[in-house]
Amino acid sequence: MRGAWACVWLCGFVLAAATTVFAQGGGPPASSSPTLQAVRARGALLCGTGGEIPGFSMIDSGGIMRGIDADYCRAVAAATLGDANKVKWVSLTAQNRFTALQSGEVDLLVRNTGWSLTRESSLGLEFAGVNFWDGTSIIVKTASGVKSVKQLGGASICVLPGTSTELDLADWARSENIAYTPVLIGSLSEIRQAFLSGRCDAYTSDSSQLAGFRYMQGAKAGELTILPEAIGIGPSGAMVRKGDDKWFDIVRWTHFATVVAESLGVSSTNIDSFKDTKNPDIRRLLGLESNLGRSLGLDDAWAARIIRQVGNYGELWQHDITPLGLDRGRNALWTKGGLQFAPQLR
Repeated sequence: MRGAWACVWLCGFVLAAATTVFAQGGGPPASSSPTLQAVRARGALLCGTGGEIPGFSMIDSGGIMRGIDADYCRAVAAATLGDANKVKWVSLTAQNRFTALQSGEVDLLVRNTGWSLTRESSLGLEFAGVNFWDGTSIIVKTASGVKSVKQLGGASICVLPGTSTELDLADWARSENIAYTPVLIGSLSEIRQAFLSGRCDAYTSDSSQLAGFRYMQGAKAGELTILPEAIGIGPSGAMVRKGDDKWFDIVRWTHFATVVAESLGVSSTNIDSFKDTKNPDIRRLLGLESNLGRSLGLDDAWAARIIRQVGNYGELWQHDITPLGLDRGRNALWTKGGLQFAPQLR
């Protein structure tokens, strides 16, 4: 994705002595997080993701997992293990993703998973960060002539069962008094093929997934149309198990660090230029003062490694999402009219 990934985390400027616990061989600070302890003992982060969605998580022609969900896991690995490449990918379906996290098969779930009350209140899991403000949309074949969701009365619509998308579709149809026939198919690859082969008139999923699906069609992308009206809206991001508050803090503040870095103008390409900065916010972000990493059970260079090895939020968007043809929209920084917000690192 960028040359910085290949660079070990010791490259670049050396932070103040009190913040270089990893570099001095003294080991990371003691942790009260059982998940963090397991990750360190294993030497790798077990990341649960999909592996089939361009822009979010998909293996490229070189065998490397790419996408903003994958990068979120790399960022957590950089913060906790010192190396963004120390991730083991566990491909999960919509049906087994929650049980995989509950059982400890993965340390972290980042798989286009929407945030809802029942998911957080009944699964023993909680959302730690929103890396993408998403919605639910419907895609049709351009040749159908359908230009609005209101023209879908009587249509057969492919949808993954057991997803928030299935509920969004039912809620939308009920509120609009539109009759439709659901075609329930549990495999992402199978549901896409079913739509392309004509088994259903339309296909509904997260707006992001549909954009990635259309992008995959290459020269034939124009043969598919994502209808302009969203039938559901919601945030998606990282989930962790309840009860490990310190791990929750690490995963949440990993995301916040990428957002703060973008808001301060600190990126993977210019981070070295700030080694002598007097800006207190940047100094805290880079671990040059305040010893904030210690409160997370990490060393103080945790956020600097995230930025150096993975990038700030704007960089992730640029190389992961922009190729899909999606603009920032709700995912712009809060200072620019969007919903990507981060509290202060202090």
